[in-house]
Amino acid sequence: MTKTSTQVTDHGGGVRSLRVPIPNNPLGYTLVYVVDTDSGPVLVDTGWDDPLSWDTLTEGLSACGTAVGEIHGVVITHHHPDHHGLSGQVREASGAWIAMHEADIALVRRTRDNRAERWYAYMVAKLAAAGAPADHVAILTRTPVGMLPGFSPALPDREIVPGELLALPGRRLRAIWTPGHTPGHVCLHLEEAHPGRLPGNGRLFSGDHLLPGITPHIGLYEDPDDTTVTDPLGDYLDSLERIGRLAPAEVLPAHRHTFPDATVRVQELLDHHDERLAGLRALLTTPLTPWQLAERMEWNRPWAEIPPGSRNIAVSEAEAHVRRLVKLGQAEAVTGSDPVTYVAV
Repeated sequence: MTKTSTQVTDHGGGVRSLRVPIPNNPLGYTLVYVVDTDSGPVLVDTGWDDPLSWDTLTEGLSACGTAVGEIHGVVITHHHPDHHGLSGQVREASGAWIAMHEADIALVRRTRDNRAERWYAYMVAKLAAAGAPADHVAILTRTPVGMLPGFSPALPDREIVPGELLALPGRRLRAIWTPGHTPGHVCLHLEEAHPGRLPGNGRLFSGDHLLPGITPHIGLYEDPDDTTVTDPLGDYLDSLERIGRLAPAEVLPAHRHTFPDATVRVQELLDHHDERLAGLRALLTTPLTPWQLAERMEWNRPWAEIPPGSRNIAVSEAEAHVRRLVKLGQAEAVTGSDPVTYVAV
């Protein structure tokens, strides 16, 4: 049974969570988990790199009876700044190690090694190729380089190896590779009896892979120097089925709240994407660019009310869905179209 105070939720069995705020974001906060081990507390994710977020994290750790300087290690579910943002400060304050899957370590390294201006040029080219109108692309070119977050993420010093137990003395925490939301996203399976004796197979730190009431963003994460055509939505759906077969007793996600019976939520998400792919295929009876497809897709608000940065994310998600249809043989690119359009087959 969970016990909640102003700053801390105790989930039992040496696991607590802290609500670390995400500035100016409708998600509100990241749930940072504090896991007791025989070598000291270990964090699952850290929260956004912001003074308020840092203060909340350190105050929450004090409320747990520990301190940031006592953190033994940091396990990152994926590289996004609301999960990995404060990792460097935690390591600087405590000497803790930081662990991440190698695919997301590669993204962190690439971000650190490339100038922000190169990323702007790449994003402008990608948007133009997706059919974005010139006035939208112009907004991006006018945005100051310093406005983009996460261009100096901490470089992890340990690699999370899928299928292996993490080196946490006194705990059994196994990494499960769940690509889709990012190439190196991992869930973490706590292979221990549920403290409330819920039926099922232990507990799962699900990051953003499995969330209550939210469908995680599935977009594109590509290397400008690599021409490989990825299928992130296909990866995500395969990963969902893997978690469904695991059938954990309780899911401890990175946003909103914990919930039981992962298999129900997994099936809801599988059904959602089946319905969305069917709807997109119906839209593609007429050739459309990824931008035009995104304009016609159903979002949580009308397209006219979606700000420019969120439109970029929406177009990325539209293209990820088109790639899945192409992979399934249900759509194809129209030969010679520029910008490229897709049509159902």
